[in-house]
Amino acid sequence: MKKHLILFSLLLIGLAACKKIQSDSIIPKQAAVDEQKIQDYIKANNISAQRDPSGIYYQIILPGDTARAKLESTVKLTYTYKYLNGILIGTVDGVLGRLNTFVPGLQKGIPKIGDNGRILLIVPSAYAYGTATQNGIPGNSVLVYTVDLNGIAAQ
Repeated sequence: MKKHLILFSLLLIGLAACKKIQSDSIIPKQAAVDEQKIQDYIKANNISAQRDPSGIYYQIILPGDTARAKLESTVKLTYTYKYLNGILIGTVDGVLGRLNTFVPGLQKGIPKIGDNGRILLIVPSAYAYGTATQNGIPGNSVLVYTVDLNGIAAQ
C-alpha cells in the first residue's frame, strides 16, 4: 500500500509539473503577439513611446511634480482606457485607492510621473486583465490608458 501511495504521489507531481510547463509556455507566446500588436499601434498612430523592461510602453505627456507614488501610496487617478482599435472601454474620474490595487500596468506606469502628471500607457495583456475575460474585457486584450495622477497621499 505504501508503495502505491508513493507511486501515486509521484504521478501527481509529474502531471502538475507538465501542466505548469504547458501554461508557462503560453505566456511568452502571448507576450510576442502583444508586442507585435503594440508595435503596429505605435507605428500607425505615430506615438513616441518608450518601452519599460516589463513590456509596457509609455509616453510621458506631462511629467508632473517631483513627488512620485509608490506601490503603498494612496493615489487619486482619472483615466480612460480603450482597446487598440480605439473603442473606448471606460472613463474613471477621480478614483482614490492604493496603487497596488490597480492593474499591474498602472502599478508600473504611474510611478514614472509625478503628482499632477499625465501618462499614456500601452499595456500588454499580462499587465492588464490577463487571459481571462473580466468585466466584459476579453482575455489577452492589450489596453491603452491615458492617466492623470491627481494626488498622492502621504506615504
